[in-house]
Amino acid sequence: MTGQHAGTFDLVVRGKQVSCGDHFSPREIGVKNGKIVAIEPLGANLEGTKVVELADDETLIPGLVDTHVHVNEPGRTEWEGFGSATRAAAAGGVTTIVDMPLNSVPATVNVAALEYKRLFAQQNAFVDIGFWGGAIPGNKQDLRPLHDDGVFGFKCFLLHSGVDEFPHLEADEMEEALAEVKTFDSLLIVHAEDSRTIDKAPQPNGDVYEHFLKSRPRGAENIAIAEVIERTRWTEARSHILHLSSSDALPMIASAKRDGLDITVETCPHYLTLLSEEIPNGATAFKCCPPVREVSNREKLWEGLLDGTIDFIVSDHSPSTLDLKDLGNGDFGVAWGGVSSLQLGLSLIWTEARRRGVGLDKVLQWMSTRPAERVGLRSKGRLSLGYDADMAVFAQDESFVVDAKSLNHKNPITPYQGKVLSGKVRKTFVGGKEVDYKKPSGRLLNRGLV
Repeated sequence: MTGQHAGTFDLVVRGKQVSCGDHFSPREIGVKNGKIVAIEPLGANLEGTKVVELADDETLIPGLVDTHVHVNEPGRTEWEGFGSATRAAAAGGVTTIVDMPLNSVPATVNVAALEYKRLFAQQNAFVDIGFWGGAIPGNKQDLRPLHDDGVFGFKCFLLHSGVDEFPHLEADEMEEALAEVKTFDSLLIVHAEDSRTIDKAPQPNGDVYEHFLKSRPRGAENIAIAEVIERTRWTEARSHILHLSSSDALPMIASAKRDGLDITVETCPHYLTLLSEEIPNGATAFKCCPPVREVSNREKLWEGLLDGTIDFIVSDHSPSTLDLKDLGNGDFGVAWGGVSSLQLGLSLIWTEARRRGVGLDKVLQWMSTRPAERVGLRSKGRLSLGYDADMAVFAQDESFVVDAKSLNHKNPITPYQGKVLSGKVRKTFVGGKEVDYKKPSGRLLNRGLV
């Protein structure tokens, strides 16, 4: 693990607990020009222009990579925005985000929209930012140009997306998109819920959470995921299932993987920590699509993570204004569906993982290494020689109480309000520079150049 080095580094971090993949060891990390160029045993006394000595209760971890974030700028910046989103990311130890092609206006479905979005992002990036493109009816000819302009893949929906400017694909149209992205080896990521199943389900109106849960049944996910699997099989393309909430789908996903399909799946902190049985009526902060389900479902999702059927964990940070959450009436049929957790993800998952006897090394695999690998962020996701010096100082035993007003998210609402969590991020470094929350120094990332 040693690197060739001489002289003074831009930054040296020394600590008794430094992430080394599947274990933690006493190490010194030397950084030059934003890259990790030396990793030595603690006591090597590397010299740095800046030296950070970790306290005994601190662990140095790779910055998290969150590939599912809705920043919503431009067009719906009152919902979030690059400044507030990337500050929240940094505060939670996330050093790279990949922004979804909606709910910004315009949606990122052609090169002009991507370039327009980049104009807003470049002045307000406190962490590194990549971008997804969108696959919608009629934009097949835009996919290759977007790919050439650096998007990390393409998102589609199999039912109404929630915003009219990002229409969904039917299954045959999704197959066309898969076939198209295969020609240039890109990735199609899919919001997998079946519209017909949901159309037949009970209406979610009112303040009773159980009614909302029945309006988004597991079957809607299961049918849509089966479509993704088979269309992936037929096209031999690369696909990814977003925000898995139905544990029923795990056996067929595992079977698809055994068959050699290039398919991956993510889940989110809300599905791994919250329970439908505990959601109060009218508590629309908990509304997301697909929904938070029962305790038995949550346990099976954890089993899916541990056995490798589920590949990684990302936030699906999907914020809105307080008004859109219909807090006054608490009507689940009216409220915007989305959970804001970009700043809290690591602490949420670590709190739940340690309760289950799952080590921090596993959490970092799920929240940093594997998402980076899947989307092609080749210099991120681990503390290794030649990788970007994206790091966080994590006090895994420090606890805190969640207070929505103290978060960096633009709108102060969270289903985790008042929860006691373990693990606090004390410092975050992006490209070897400590994030100061006043001067943005993150980069805009292009696929293939990172």
